[in-house]
Amino acid sequence: MSVEYFSTRTKGDGITASKAILKGLSDDGGLFVPSYIPKFESTLEDMSKMSYRELAYEIMRLYFSDFTEDELKNCIEKAYDDKFDTESIAPLVSAGGAYYLELFHGATIAFKDMALSILPHLLTTSAKKNDIKNEIVILTATSGDTGKAALAGFADVPGTRIIVFYPKNGVSAIQEKQMVTQKGSNVNVVGITGNFDDAQTGVKKMFNDKELAGLLNEKGFQFSSANSINIGRLVPQIVYYVYAYVTLLKEEKIKDGELINVVVPTGNFGNILAAFYAKNMGVPIDKLICASNENKVLFDFFKTGEYDRNREFKLTSSPSMDILISSNLERLIYFIAGNDPVRNASLMEMLSKEGRYSIDDEMKKRLSSFEGGYATEEETLKEIHDLYDSTGYVLDTHTAVASCVYRKYKKDTADDKTTVIASTASPYKFTNSVMKAIAPDVTGKDDFELADNLCRISNVPVPKAVEEIRNAPVLHDIVCDKDEMKETVMKLLGI
Repeated sequence: MSVEYFSTRTKGDGITASKAILKGLSDDGGLFVPSYIPKFESTLEDMSKMSYRELAYEIMRLYFSDFTEDELKNCIEKAYDDKFDTESIAPLVSAGGAYYLELFHGATIAFKDMALSILPHLLTTSAKKNDIKNEIVILTATSGDTGKAALAGFADVPGTRIIVFYPKNGVSAIQEKQMVTQKGSNVNVVGITGNFDDAQTGVKKMFNDKELAGLLNEKGFQFSSANSINIGRLVPQIVYYVYAYVTLLKEEKIKDGELINVVVPTGNFGNILAAFYAKNMGVPIDKLICASNENKVLFDFFKTGEYDRNREFKLTSSPSMDILISSNLERLIYFIAGNDPVRNASLMEMLSKEGRYSIDDEMKKRLSSFEGGYATEEETLKEIHDLYDSTGYVLDTHTAVASCVYRKYKKDTADDKTTVIASTASPYKFTNSVMKAIAPDVTGKDDFELADNLCRISNVPVPKAVEEIRNAPVLHDIVCDKDEMKETVMKLLGI
C-alpha cells in the first residue's frame, strides 16, 4: 500500500508525495503527514552495509512512492555529492562519553544541508511529474541556518525563485553574511524588524492568503516552502538517524536491536520529529531527548502537557533555537491525537487565538518516549569549555545545549545507554560565542578573525563556507517591517 499524504487539520482525500512536496502547506493551513509510518523492508544488519546514498534511497522510496526509482536515485545522487566534505556524509564522532552525529559537512556547514541539498531536486521533479507550468516561488522564514541552505540549494535552479525572510537582529554575524552575499539570479533575502516567530507567522499568512494565490497564478507563479513544514524537508532527515544506528552496528559499538538514546537541540521540532519517525520505522531508539535553550517552551510542554508561547522571547547564543512557535510539533500532536485532524485543528486554533493549548492524559501517555531538558546561556558556554578542555572537541552553541542537557539527564536518571547527539552546526558559524567559551582572553576584530584564532587553537581548518564569504560583497540589503512582508514579496515578483 502506497503512502499518501493528508492534512493535519481536515479530513479529506489523500494526495501523492509529489503534490505534497509542491504545495508545502495544506490549503487549510495544516501540515502534510503520511497516511502511515512505513516499516523497514531491509534488516538493520543489511542496512549497515549500505552507503549513505543507498540508505537514503532505501528510506525515501517508502515515503515518496510516486517517484520512479530513476527519479529518486537521480535526486539523491545530485544531493549527496562532493558538496559534502566527507564521503560518509554524516560522520559519528566519539567524545566525552557520547557520539556526536556531525550534520554540518555540507555546503553551508549546518544540518539544514542534509535535507535542503535534495529538496530542490525533489521539487523540480515533482513539478515535472504534475505538469506544472508556473514558476515556483520558494517562500521561507529562517532563524539562521535554513535560509542559507535553501538559498544555496535553489540558487539558479530553473523554474524557481526563492525569497528568504530572517530576523534582522536575530542571527549570528556569519549566518547573516552567508545569506546577504548569496549569488543567484533567482534569489532574494529580506531582513525583518521582528523575531523568527514573526517571520514564520508572516510566511504562513501568505501561504493561506487565497486572494494572493489567485493573483500569483494569474502572473504565472505559485508558492512552495523550503521550511521543515514541507514533507520534502522532513523525510530526508529520517535517513541520518537510521545511518547513525547502523553505523554504530557496523562498527560493533552496539549489538543488533540494542536500544540507544538520541538527543536533539530543538527549535522548530522538525529534526527531533524525524528521529521519532525513524524510531517508529524500526530504529531501536529508547528516549528522544528534546534539548531547549532559554526559550524553553518545548521543555515546559513535555513537563506539563501545556504548550504556552505567551512568554518573553529571549535572544540567545543558539539563535536557530530561539523559537516560541514550534511548527512541526503539530505533526506530533496529530499523531498522539490518534491521527484525528478535527481534534488537532481545535488545539491549533487555541494556539492561534490564545497562544496556548493543553493535551489530555491519554495524549501525554503517547509521549512516553520523549524527555525534555534545557540549558541556560551560562551552562551552554560551560559545556563548550568543558568538553574542549577534556577532549579537544569543539561544539557549536546549539550542539552544546544538547550536550549539556544529555549530561544533566544522565546524572538525573543514571541511564547509560549508548547515546547519539545531533551536532547541528559547525562551531565556525558561531565563533564569537565559541571563542568566548574556550578562550575568552583571545579576541578578534570580527567573527572572521575569531575564526582564524579558533583554527589555531583547535587545529580544525576554517571551512570553505566561511572562507568564501570573508570578503564577499553584500548583494541583498532589503529590510522591511514584519507587517510589510506581503507587499515586499509582491514588489520582488513585480506584481
